[in-house]
Amino acid sequence: MGNYQFIISSVLLLPLLAAIINLFFWGKPNVQRVFGGFSVLAHLSMSALLLHSISSNGFLILNVGGWLHGYGIMLAVDYLSAGMIALTSFVSVLSWFYSSRWFKTKKVGYLFNVVFFTLQLGINGAFMAADLFNLYVWFEVMLVSSFVLLTLGGERFQLEGSMKYVAINVFSSTIFLAGIGMVYGLTGTVNMAAAGLALDAISNQTLPMIAAAFFLVSFGIKAAIFPLFFWLPASYHTPPIGISSFLIALMTKVGVYTLIRFFTVVFPLDGTILKPVIMILSGLTMVVGVFGAAAQNDFRKILSFHIVSQIGYMLMGLAIGTPLAIAGALFFILHNVLVKTNLFFISGLVGRVAGTNSLKKLGGIFAQFPLIALVFAISAFSLTGVPPLTGFWGKYMLAKAGLVSGDWVIVVISLIVSLITLFSMTKIWNQVFWKPLPEGVVLQQTSIKAAYTAYKSMFWVIGVLTIAILVVSFLPNNFIEFTEKAANVVVERNEYINLILNR
Repeated sequence: MGNYQFIISSVLLLPLLAAIINLFFWGKPNVQRVFGGFSVLAHLSMSALLLHSISSNGFLILNVGGWLHGYGIMLAVDYLSAGMIALTSFVSVLSWFYSSRWFKTKKVGYLFNVVFFTLQLGINGAFMAADLFNLYVWFEVMLVSSFVLLTLGGERFQLEGSMKYVAINVFSSTIFLAGIGMVYGLTGTVNMAAAGLALDAISNQTLPMIAAAFFLVSFGIKAAIFPLFFWLPASYHTPPIGISSFLIALMTKVGVYTLIRFFTVVFPLDGTILKPVIMILSGLTMVVGVFGAAAQNDFRKILSFHIVSQIGYMLMGLAIGTPLAIAGALFFILHNVLVKTNLFFISGLVGRVAGTNSLKKLGGIFAQFPLIALVFAISAFSLTGVPPLTGFWGKYMLAKAGLVSGDWVIVVISLIVSLITLFSMTKIWNQVFWKPLPEGVVLQQTSIKAAYTAYKSMFWVIGVLTIAILVVSFLPNNFIEFTEKAANVVVERNEYINLILNR
């Protein structure tokens, strides 16, 4: 087995082995945490090696079982999937060290230490899948794992949110499977590259269009686009903050990834009715999400609605469809994963020191904890797109692509949404950090020293993530260059198809 094949296998096998070994050490939380920490760091190293291999080779393929190209289980890694795997691994490390100690009961911690890695396995598998049925299988692994994580603790409000999450995602899986059946019936294959070629040759595009609509609905639910997003703000604020941060950072981005992959390789949007439809959905996703955030009075609910709004920007890049637009969407994914994860981490820390996430009961954080206020301000300004922070670069790339292609309406909408985003971030700042502590409310931690002693791992994780945001903000060129390479591979689908089919 070649070196690169070992690396690809390791990226999948490490989370699987970690889940199995942590299950073996059930009831021994200290052993689980130590081994889990080693596992996420080892996975980050392998993901970095995979990214380096892609930078050197451009494209890597692993045929599981030695089947011919286009048959059997095929794992394919290009710039896009390697970048997503590396980003996932980085956030996994931070989420693990942020959340692995903070559970109400020991049994909840035992289960978290197992299911965390099965979710990581499913996400990595989805990024590598080269055929639709294996992508479906990885989605089911993600669904089961995320459901368990959402219900950890067994609180009533968690169960209510999780039932909505499962119901809509079971529907999504059903639609996905129906779409796979249609594609197989039309083309005789579920390999994405082979199916894309076969669909191109069909003269009557009515049935392919119906199949593509099925995939738009299914992947749209995963990505939480309008009007399929309602499950997200109903469920993502309910589990422990470390869990919800990990889910928020990555689950919707898997949906965006699959939308980009499907609607470039299998069913290109140019010349179809779905292109303007996705453009309209991107604008509505931005607007509905940001107004939903502005109407909330809970720290975590505001951030949950902002996820929906930010997904609209990524969908905007897909709808425009040019290499610059796709690159802008990919950079925006990087920005959003880093910034939104950090904001949720900060909200969790604030909830710990204050004992609540309700804006009405919060206040005085700036006076008591100026360091927490500073890192929040950095992430909040980045989310709104204040230059030169990460959000500015992503929105600049998307706006430039929209103006060049003549899609100025969506550019105007995106800029207006940025202003409303600034309003909701200002609302959090005023209510949580700036206003005095309400009468009768007592903070659980009264000094930065006491808070740091109690929640040292949280402070360190937030610090590392803030540094990462600043690095990407002030040194964006390498990251932009990488997203441009990934976008070129995505848009120029023939190269991807030829490599997959060994033509």
